[in-house]
Amino acid sequence: MTKTALITGASRGLGLALARSLAADGWRLILTARGEDALRSATDGLGALVLAGDVADPVHRDRLARAAADAGGLDLLVNNASGLGPVPLPPLAAYPVGALGDLFEVNVLAPLALIQATLRGLRDRRGAIVNISSDAAVEAYEGWGGYGATKAALERLSHVLAVEEPDVAVWWVDPGEMSTAMLADALGPAEAAAAPAPETVVPTLLRLVTERPGSGRVTHA
Repeated sequence: MTKTALITGASRGLGLALARSLAADGWRLILTARGEDALRSATDGLGALVLAGDVADPVHRDRLARAAADAGGLDLLVNNASGLGPVPLPPLAAYPVGALGDLFEVNVLAPLALIQATLRGLRDRRGAIVNISSDAAVEAYEGWGGYGATKAALERLSHVLAVEEPDVAVWWVDPGEMSTAMLADALGPAEAAAAPAPETVVPTLLRLVTERPGSGRVTHA
Protein backbone atom coordinates (compact mmCIF):
# COMPACT_ATOMS: atom_id res chain seq x y z
CA MET A 1 0.00 0.00 0.00
CA THR A 2 1.34 3.41 -0.97
CA LYS A 3 2.10 5.56 2.04
CA THR A 4 0.97 9.18 2.20
CA ALA A 5 2.71 12.09 3.91
CA LEU A 6 1.65 15.70 4.41
CA ILE A 7 4.59 18.09 4.90
CA THR A 8 4.21 21.77 5.74
CA GLY A 9 6.92 24.28 4.96
CA ALA A 10 7.94 22.12 2.00
CA SER A 11 9.30 24.76 -0.37
CA ARG A 12 12.79 24.86 1.16
CA GLY A 13 15.01 23.66 3.99
CA LEU A 14 14.21 20.52 5.92
CA GLY A 15 10.68 20.19 4.55
CA LEU A 16 11.90 20.10 0.96
CA ALA A 17 14.81 17.78 1.76
CA LEU A 18 12.46 15.30 3.43
CA ALA A 19 9.95 15.54 0.59
CA ARG A 20 12.61 14.68 -1.97
CA SER A 21 13.73 11.66 0.04
CA LEU A 22 10.20 10.32 0.58
CA ALA A 23 9.34 10.84 -3.08
CA ALA A 24 12.37 8.80 -4.09
CA ASP A 25 11.07 6.04 -1.81
CA GLY A 26 7.66 5.98 -3.52
CA TRP A 27 5.56 7.95 -1.03
CA ARG A 28 2.49 9.89 -2.10
CA LEU A 29 3.05 13.48 -0.99
CA ILE A 30 0.84 16.43 -0.09
CA LEU A 31 3.08 19.48 0.14
CA THR A 32 2.32 22.98 1.31
CA ALA A 33 4.07 26.29 1.89
CA ARG A 34 3.03 29.92 1.66
CA GLY A 35 4.65 30.93 -1.65
CA GLU A 36 3.02 29.12 -4.56
CA ASP A 37 5.68 29.87 -7.17
CA ALA A 38 8.54 28.85 -4.90
CA LEU A 39 6.71 25.71 -3.79
CA ARG A 40 5.89 24.57 -7.32
CA SER A 41 9.39 25.31 -8.57
CA ALA A 42 11.11 23.51 -5.68
CA THR A 43 8.90 20.42 -5.82
CA ASP A 44 8.64 20.06 -9.60
CA GLY A 45 9.17 16.45 -10.58
CA LEU A 46 8.23 14.94 -7.23
CA GLY A 47 4.75 13.93 -8.38
CA ALA A 48 3.26 15.60 -5.33
CA LEU A 49 -0.07 17.26 -4.74
CA VAL A 50 0.96 20.88 -4.19
CA LEU A 51 -1.37 23.13 -2.20
CA ALA A 52 0.09 26.55 -1.46
CA GLY A 53 -1.23 28.53 1.49
CA ASP A 54 -0.69 29.63 5.06
CA VAL A 55 -1.14 26.92 7.70
CA ALA A 56 -2.46 29.60 10.05
CA ASP A 57 -5.45 30.02 7.70
CA PRO A 58 -8.35 27.70 8.70
CA VAL A 59 -9.62 27.60 5.11
CA HIS A 60 -6.25 26.37 3.89
CA ARG A 61 -6.06 23.77 6.66
CA ASP A 62 -9.46 22.48 5.56
CA ARG A 63 -8.09 22.05 2.02
CA LEU A 64 -5.17 20.07 3.36
CA ALA A 65 -7.42 17.91 5.52
CA ARG A 66 -9.71 17.16 2.58
CA ALA A 67 -6.72 16.18 0.46
CA ALA A 68 -5.52 13.87 3.22
CA ALA A 69 -8.97 12.28 3.52
CA ASP A 70 -9.19 11.84 -0.26
CA ALA A 71 -5.88 9.97 -0.11
CA GLY A 72 -7.34 7.56 2.45
CA GLY A 73 -5.69 9.16 5.46
CA LEU A 74 -2.13 9.97 6.40
CA ASP A 75 0.73 7.72 7.34
CA LEU A 76 2.84 10.73 8.26
CA LEU A 77 2.14 14.36 9.16
CA VAL A 78 5.18 16.63 9.40
CA ASN A 79 4.56 20.01 11.02
CA ASN A 80 7.65 21.75 9.72
CA ALA A 81 6.33 25.22 8.80
CA SER A 82 7.42 27.77 11.35
CA GLY A 83 7.83 31.49 11.89
CA LEU A 84 10.80 33.20 13.55
CA GLY A 85 9.14 36.35 14.80
CA PRO A 86 10.56 39.88 14.76
CA VAL A 87 14.14 40.38 13.59
CA PRO A 88 16.57 41.43 14.86
CA LEU A 89 15.57 39.08 17.65
CA PRO A 90 14.28 41.29 20.49
CA PRO A 91 14.75 40.71 24.22
CA LEU A 92 11.61 39.73 26.07
CA ALA A 93 11.53 43.12 27.80
CA ALA A 94 10.85 44.72 24.41
CA TYR A 95 9.06 41.87 22.65
CA PRO A 96 5.92 43.07 20.80
CA VAL A 97 3.13 41.09 22.43
CA GLY A 98 0.98 41.20 19.32
CA ALA A 99 3.81 39.72 17.26
CA LEU A 100 4.23 36.97 19.85
CA GLY A 101 0.55 36.14 19.54
CA ASP A 102 0.95 35.84 15.77
CA LEU A 103 3.96 33.57 16.28
CA PHE A 104 2.00 31.26 18.59
CA GLU A 105 -0.70 31.13 15.91
CA VAL A 106 1.77 29.79 13.34
CA ASN A 107 4.07 27.68 15.50
CA VAL A 108 1.61 26.16 17.99
CA LEU A 109 -2.06 26.59 17.15
CA ALA A 110 -1.77 25.84 13.43
CA PRO A 111 0.08 22.53 13.97
CA LEU A 112 -2.46 21.47 16.61
CA ALA A 113 -5.37 22.39 14.36
CA LEU A 114 -3.88 20.43 11.46
CA ILE A 115 -3.36 17.44 13.73
CA GLN A 116 -6.99 17.64 14.85
CA ALA A 117 -8.17 17.86 11.24
CA THR A 118 -6.21 14.79 10.10
CA LEU A 119 -6.19 12.69 13.27
CA ARG A 120 -8.92 10.25 12.25
CA GLY A 121 -6.95 9.13 9.21
CA LEU A 122 -3.74 8.96 11.23
CA ARG A 123 -5.46 6.73 13.77
CA ASP A 124 -6.93 4.48 11.07
CA ARG A 125 -3.55 4.00 9.41
CA ARG A 126 -1.59 3.90 12.68
CA GLY A 127 0.39 6.79 11.32
CA ALA A 128 2.94 9.14 12.82
CA ILE A 129 3.33 12.84 13.56
CA VAL A 130 6.64 14.71 13.45
CA ASN A 131 6.62 18.16 15.03
CA ILE A 132 9.80 20.08 14.27
CA SER A 133 11.06 21.78 17.42
CA SER A 134 14.30 23.48 18.47
CA ASP A 135 16.89 23.51 21.20
CA ALA A 136 15.48 26.97 21.97
CA ALA A 137 12.52 25.10 23.49
CA VAL A 138 14.70 23.79 26.31
CA GLU A 139 17.67 26.17 26.48
CA ALA A 140 17.77 29.88 27.32
CA TYR A 141 19.33 31.87 24.48
CA GLU A 142 19.32 35.66 24.52
CA GLY A 143 16.83 36.97 21.98
CA TRP A 144 15.16 33.61 21.41
CA GLY A 145 12.54 33.91 24.16
CA GLY A 146 9.55 34.36 21.85
CA TYR A 147 10.46 31.66 19.37
CA GLY A 148 11.62 29.34 22.14
CA ALA A 149 8.34 29.80 24.02
CA THR A 150 6.36 28.69 20.99
CA LYS A 151 8.53 25.62 20.50
CA ALA A 152 8.29 24.74 24.20
CA ALA A 153 4.51 24.92 23.89
CA LEU A 154 4.61 22.72 20.78
CA GLU A 155 6.70 20.18 22.68
CA ARG A 156 4.24 20.09 25.58
CA LEU A 157 1.32 19.57 23.19
CA SER A 158 3.28 16.81 21.48
CA HIS A 159 4.05 15.07 24.77
CA VAL A 160 0.44 15.10 25.91
CA LEU A 161 -0.79 14.01 22.48
CA ALA A 162 1.57 11.04 22.63
CA VAL A 163 -0.11 9.95 25.87
CA GLU A 164 -3.63 10.52 24.58
CA GLU A 165 -3.13 8.83 21.18
CA PRO A 166 -1.41 5.47 21.73
CA ASP A 167 -2.11 4.31 18.17
CA VAL A 168 -0.27 7.27 16.65
CA ALA A 169 3.48 7.76 17.02
CA VAL A 170 4.37 11.32 17.99
CA TRP A 171 7.93 12.63 17.82
CA TRP A 172 9.03 16.19 18.53
CA VAL A 173 12.35 16.62 16.82
CA ASP A 174 15.16 19.07 17.54
CA PRO A 175 17.15 19.14 14.28
CA GLY A 176 19.92 21.41 15.58
CA GLU A 177 21.33 24.30 13.60
CA MET A 178 20.79 23.98 9.86
CA SER A 179 21.82 26.13 6.95
CA THR A 180 18.42 27.71 6.29
CA ALA A 181 16.95 31.08 5.42
CA MET A 182 15.48 31.25 8.95
CA LEU A 183 18.89 30.86 10.57
CA ALA A 184 20.30 33.49 8.22
CA ASP A 185 17.53 35.88 9.25
CA ALA A 186 18.25 35.22 12.92
CA LEU A 187 22.04 35.08 13.07
CA GLY A 188 23.29 36.30 9.70
CA PRO A 189 24.26 34.65 6.41
CA ALA A 190 27.79 33.76 7.52
CA GLU A 191 26.72 31.64 10.51
CA ALA A 192 23.92 30.05 8.50
CA ALA A 193 26.32 29.10 5.71
CA ALA A 194 28.59 27.37 8.24
CA ALA A 195 25.77 25.21 9.65
CA PRO A 196 25.04 21.68 8.38
CA ALA A 197 22.70 21.32 5.43
CA PRO A 198 19.08 20.31 6.14
CA GLU A 199 19.69 17.11 4.18
CA THR A 200 21.89 15.88 7.03
CA VAL A 201 18.84 15.69 9.30
CA VAL A 202 16.73 13.61 6.90
CA PRO A 203 18.26 10.23 7.92
CA THR A 204 17.14 10.86 11.51
CA LEU A 205 13.57 11.44 10.35
CA LEU A 206 13.63 8.40 8.06
CA ARG A 207 14.87 6.25 10.93
CA LEU A 208 11.89 7.31 13.01
CA VAL A 209 9.44 6.46 10.24
CA THR A 210 11.11 3.16 9.40
CA GLU A 211 11.92 1.86 12.88
CA ARG A 212 8.99 3.51 14.67
CA PRO A 213 10.48 3.88 18.16
CA GLY A 214 8.27 4.99 21.01
CA SER A 215 6.90 8.51 20.99
CA GLY A 216 9.14 11.15 22.48
CA ARG A 217 11.64 13.95 22.03
CA VAL A 218 14.35 13.26 19.46
CA THR A 219 17.55 15.25 19.08
CA HIS A 220 19.46 15.00 15.84
CA ALA A 221 23.11 14.43 16.63
